[in-house]
Amino acid sequence: MFSSKQRTEKRGLEVKTGIKILTVTFFLVLLDQIVKIIIAANLKGRDPLVLIPNVFEFYYYENPFAAFNFGKQFSSVFLTLVLILTVCFCAFLIIVSFHISNAKKYWFIRLVVILFLAGAIGNFIDRVIHHYVIDFFYFVLINFPIFNIADIYVVSGAIVFVVTALFRGSVYDELLSSRKKKSEASIEEEKHNDGSC
Repeated sequence: MFSSKQRTEKRGLEVKTGIKILTVTFFLVLLDQIVKIIIAANLKGRDPLVLIPNVFEFYYYENPFAAFNFGKQFSSVFLTLVLILTVCFCAFLIIVSFHISNAKKYWFIRLVVILFLAGAIGNFIDRVIHHYVIDFFYFVLINFPIFNIADIYVVSGAIVFVVTALFRGSVYDELLSSRKKKSEASIEEEKHNDGSC
């Protein structure tokens, strides 16, 4: 069991880790938004910028649906629900970011949180401001749905999560176990303090 002082020090490190996670997230969201502004200023209402003929181009597209045009078949009520869930998801990730150890072995968990959070916030900002998401990466060769940097964040986060869950799943279990023990220790300490009053 950790002493009260040790728990306080550990909590302080977790808060610092959370601040670092949110700082990196901020800059990733900033990058996403700056690129979207540049794309809108230069390509809106104009022909696509072809980088590789018949393969890849920058194509300005206002996407009122979810990532990769998902949700075309659903009503506005469903899409509103998606926005609400996005807010809840972001709130959850922000809370989680302040409860992750700064230990090196948890680096990929911090990365997953950063990527998911940056992607969700990046597209959420678009929906709030424009009521659509600005997409622009277009693989013409395979006619892949047009996407943006925020989508890349989310997909990358999902890939890191799946791969690490398969090969480093024990670390996730260890983190959850340590959080449970810490919560139980805090409850015991509160009971002890109440009993000593």
